[in-house]
Amino acid sequence: MQPLDAFTVTATDGLARRGLLRLPRGVVRTPAFMPVGTQAAVKALDPADLRAVGSQIILANTYHLMLRPGADALEHLGGASHFMRWDGPLLTDSGGFQVFSLAGTRKLTANGVIFRSHSDGSQHELTPERAMKLQSQFGSDITMALDVLAGFGADDAEQAAAMRLTHEWLPRNIAAFRAESGDDPARGLLFGICQGGFDLSRRVASAAFVAESGVDGCAIGGLSVGEPKDVMGEMLAASIDGLPADRPRYLMGVGSPEDLWNGVAAGVDLFDCVLPTRVARRGALYTPTGRVDIAASRFRLVDEPIDASCDCYTCQTFSAAYVHHLFRARELLAYRLGSIHNVRFLHRQTERMATAIEAGTFAEDRSEFISTYRPADQQIAAQQREKHRIARAHSTR
Repeated sequence: MQPLDAFTVTATDGLARRGLLRLPRGVVRTPAFMPVGTQAAVKALDPADLRAVGSQIILANTYHLMLRPGADALEHLGGASHFMRWDGPLLTDSGGFQVFSLAGTRKLTANGVIFRSHSDGSQHELTPERAMKLQSQFGSDITMALDVLAGFGADDAEQAAAMRLTHEWLPRNIAAFRAESGDDPARGLLFGICQGGFDLSRRVASAAFVAESGVDGCAIGGLSVGEPKDVMGEMLAASIDGLPADRPRYLMGVGSPEDLWNGVAAGVDLFDCVLPTRVARRGALYTPTGRVDIAASRFRLVDEPIDASCDCYTCQTFSAAYVHHLFRARELLAYRLGSIHNVRFLHRQTERMATAIEAGTFAEDRSEFISTYRPADQQIAAQQREKHRIARAHSTR
């Protein structure tokens, strides 16, 4: 299916890869991180902000866009990219993860998934054919196949059933994608999704199935859903081992700085996650030594950038004390400045990786990053999420 020149690996260092992904709306240099614009907007950032921080491609969500503003409206308005005035490539997910999150209000069948809207309770059915039609109406550069995932802790039968449905649906996704796009050179690419839960043999089998299907790119799904980091690493390695070298690899829903470095080391090309903008809105900002809580009192009188090594607008223009003040005062500008910084931090990491791969120093650069960057403690992060949830609930009463 893939156009012959759609993806080219230009350099390797171990399993890490540097590449060019050619899409209808532009070329993406990999490895690359994709900010998430769930509802046709990356929260707190406009397209000019995204270009300024180095974003090459962004992601939008089929589930949300089909409900609001609706696929017919988006098609009438020139597609999702034109609608949001984003002039670069766009990847749309199939909606499978969001439907998975609606476990109490959805029903899986052999044909697809029936669910109720989170906003008005209306009933909808999403099938592989419908997912392809919707993403065609959105004008996606990369279309994602509809899949089924099972969360960490799901029993063996549920994990096996999720993979079985994912595999049964993939040929339908492919046929529907071809029917929608035909031989149009601007049709973009279709990515299949490897599942398999947390069983190594199933991960291997799913990767082989997706690879043999002939899809344009291969995504690894069903990870970063609550499992320990070492388990994610094992499952990722098992999936990637069976994927073809000539097609792009996309690790879905993963976006912490350390996970980007580890993912590229394993052979991943693309990532997406809401994490950098979500934690930014809570005042958690990335630095070379780890995340800091910019609202903490220790920043009240710091008349220096949050990160002196950072070239983002926030760090080049404002002091840590000013950003601290904005968060303490709950000024909306805080969300924008924090998000600019965090997204730029991740893009700086992938840019550093690309340079290291070309120079043959990826292992050394990764070791240096790991030795200085302190990942967020998962238990503390969970406590912080709960604290902010309670605070937000009280603030809206």
